[in-house]
Amino acid sequence: MKISFLIHNAYGIGGTITTTFNLAGALAERHDVEIVSALRHREHPNLVPDPRVRLRALVDLRKEADHPLHQRPAKVFPPAEYRHHQYSELTDQRIGECLAALDADVVIGTRPGLNVHIARQAPQHVVRVGQEHLTLDNHSPRLRTALRRAYRRLDVITTVTDADAAAYRRKMWLPGVHVESLPNSVPDPALFPADSTAKVVIAAGRLVPVKRYDLLIEAFAQVAAAHPDWQLRIYGKGEEQPRLRELIERLGMWNNVFLMGAATPMEAEWAKGSIGAAASNFEPFGMTIVEAMRCGLPVVSTDCPYGPGEIIADGTDGRLVPVGDRDALAAALLELVGDDERRRRMSRAALDNARRFAPGPVVAQAERLLEAAAAARIAGRTATPRHHRTQSALAGRGHAARDAAHAAAAGVLRSIRKGSR
Repeated sequence: MKISFLIHNAYGIGGTITTTFNLAGALAERHDVEIVSALRHREHPNLVPDPRVRLRALVDLRKEADHPLHQRPAKVFPPAEYRHHQYSELTDQRIGECLAALDADVVIGTRPGLNVHIARQAPQHVVRVGQEHLTLDNHSPRLRTALRRAYRRLDVITTVTDADAAAYRRKMWLPGVHVESLPNSVPDPALFPADSTAKVVIAAGRLVPVKRYDLLIEAFAQVAAAHPDWQLRIYGKGEEQPRLRELIERLGMWNNVFLMGAATPMEAEWAKGSIGAAASNFEPFGMTIVEAMRCGLPVVSTDCPYGPGEIIADGTDGRLVPVGDRDALAAALLELVGDDERRRRMSRAALDNARRFAPGPVVAQAERLLEAAAAARIAGRTATPRHHRTQSALAGRGHAARDAAHAAAAGVLRSIRKGSR
């Protein structure tokens, strides 16, 4: 098969970019694969795609940021989508031209706005797949209403968790669209796994409020008080860095907590630790959790919606604690820091259990899913099981009506606010 991925900006850093590159590289073993980046802002991508995967960009911001069409808001990319301000009539035009000329068998979008483009503009012969890397409940009623209208033209929607797939089936009312969870994959580590002897806890990700690194630092202060020879290393960059640095200084943790900056790839850094940590309020999947486990680190994480609870087996390969509970997070970390045998046992379990996120199982599922959708399109039938369609119809219509009402009310409120200025 010829497979095209459509992504926001392949030249940046983030979980969607990582998992897209991983899946594209794994699929390139047997298929002709390309990644189309809507935007580009630098010469070379931060992450290096598999050499068998072609990469091209549609709008180069280094040269076209001042293009007249780029000064006008996008009309196809939905206004309620988080990234709408970065899209324009120029991106509408380039994405539309790209899709019209597409000679692929399958095109896969990687965020809601791009999925809308695919639903509305991809040729009829192409299998249209919309990937969801956030969650349905994280979208506003206005965006969900826009997605219902467009997503009915998709063949497949994939989510990264079973819980979110169930939410789509229950709430969206998309007759004929197959919805299935397809987890993110992490390549097989090239290095030996961690040996559980390093006195280091590792966390990684964007330094943004939802990741709650402040909570993790405060929890680790209790660990350092009992075990002053242990360190917390936080990898990543983002808007929270100055506030986190001030917190470290205020707690007197400069010898125990370190902001390491971004590291690509992270595999060598995970292998230097003995425990992974995540304190997010919200985590659609938890890519760094899988990365840590694949390197032999048990992970202590908040049990936030949706991903961690589907990745970590509490008490077996890591620990799950209530969201926002600093003391519970500290206690779980102390449990592993203070018990070498328990930590080693969980490390072995993490390695074993995380193999389900290896490229092999995930790619096999993706191939089965795409081949079934392609066969269904050729035969002119839906790939969705009948019981899914009948079970979701009434509930989906109810959710659709509520979202439409909320969206309309929000629109009236926006109009009132504009009129009062």
